[in-house]
Amino acid sequence: MDLTSVLILAGLGAFHGLNPAMGWLFAVALGLQERSRAAVLRALPPIVLGHAGSVLITLALVSVARLAAPPRLISYGVAALVCGFGVWRLVRRRHPRWVGMKVTRWQLAGWSFLMATAHGAGLMVLPITLHAGHGAASLASQSLLATAIHTLSMLATITALAVIVYERLGVAVLRKAWFNLDLVWAVALIGAGASAALT
Repeated sequence: MDLTSVLILAGLGAFHGLNPAMGWLFAVALGLQERSRAAVLRALPPIVLGHAGSVLITLALVSVARLAAPPRLISYGVAALVCGFGVWRLVRRRHPRWVGMKVTRWQLAGWSFLMATAHGAGLMVLPITLHAGHGAASLASQSLLATAIHTLSMLATITALAVIVYERLGVAVLRKAWFNLDLVWAVALIGAGASAALT
């Protein structure tokens, strides 16, 4: 994997970490509910693991398809899937709601997995991994590496944001200083899909 791909994956991980829908807001809410910074920090590993699971499963499914189909067909299929999902996210702006605030770590990881899947987290990473080798071992290692880079960047971002919002800003900052990242994400998905189709 080249440096450009690593930087793109890290950037996407940071972008996911910025999005409150990917979990840092949930972690802050749990911390406020328990009046504990430790509760904020305890919530982060399950959130990040659920997100990583969604990305890895998406990459694994496409890797299996790449072993059975011609690379050009897979590239165009991924491009259509990512663009189509971006358009769907633009059209359907409702935010999914699946759980309440009393959750176990497993439920939190499951919620994160579902949110990452609903937002197309793994789909955004797909175009970067399309140029990996075509053997099973190469595809598996590229999928694991891409997921690790993306997830570590997301973890760093989500941790910093959750702690800063919990300790300094409070959730009221979202009413004043936040914009719709879902809209930006939908446009980014369409751009990534178009890029995959052109390269």
